[in-house]
Amino acid sequence: MRNFGKAWVVLVGVLLVLLLIGFGIFSWYIGGYNKAVSLEQGAEKAWADIDTTLQRRLDLIPNLVETVKGYATHEKELFENIAKSREKYFQAGSRAGKIEATNELSGFLSRLLMLQENYPQLKANENFRDLQVALEGTENRINVARTRYNEAARQLNTFYRQLFGSFFCKRAGVEKVEYFEASEQAKTEVPKVEF
Repeated sequence: MRNFGKAWVVLVGVLLVLLLIGFGIFSWYIGGYNKAVSLEQGAEKAWADIDTTLQRRLDLIPNLVETVKGYATHEKELFENIAKSREKYFQAGSRAGKIEATNELSGFLSRLLMLQENYPQLKANENFRDLQVALEGTENRINVARTRYNEAARQLNTFYRQLFGSFFCKRAGVEKVEYFEASEQAKTEVPKVEF
């Protein structure tokens, strides 16, 4: 009878230890799974911030182009390229396509803004100045949003590559994300305006 009592205490002790181990493993699994989902949502939110800011830029561009058109009528090719890049952004079906389109558009916008140096009356135009200030503010917002997105992407991609991180990411259906990087052309070429 005494042995039965000792056996019962040992059995209860073993069950408690197994229960604690099971609870620890369950907590670890839930924590890792939730971290993967949280990192994914952080990257998605950061991308949405970029997308919203890029949309603001795209909304400003037609007004800027129309203002400049009145002064620089022979810059038809530049205006067409801006319109094509803008359209390419809206038609992009992937994040990579949007990144490529926005990098292309950035180069054309740099050329457009450089036109003011060759058209003194354009530089003095109040509408142009207001649009230029709004566009410059938007470009700053885009840079901040890109930096935040790349940091969120770095955190997610780092977790994805970690020993157990990839396990949790696969369980949660989380994939690595692309960084928002400048195009090779933007890295090597300075925008040129030719007349």
